[in-house]
Amino acid sequence: MKTPVEIPLAAGHEFIALCDLMKIADMCESGGAAKHIIATGVVKVDGVVETRKRCKIRSGQVVEYKGDTVKVVSP
Repeated sequence: MKTPVEIPLAAGHEFIALCDLMKIADMCESGGAAKHIIATGVVKVDGVVETRKRCKIRSGQVVEYKGDTVKVVSP
């Protein structure tokens, strides 16, 4: 696994939805595309396949898709 890109949570937020994170991190073109990708079972959160589109991703969690890795960090 290559070094993850760090994405900070928005100030005052405890989590970000997985589909929103994928869009913000440029892992896909749109939120709709992210939802479709997640539903196919190819996205991992902390090394486990995640199919819930609005899964709450919290600080410290790592998301993987197509060789890209993103770690959510506190602001």
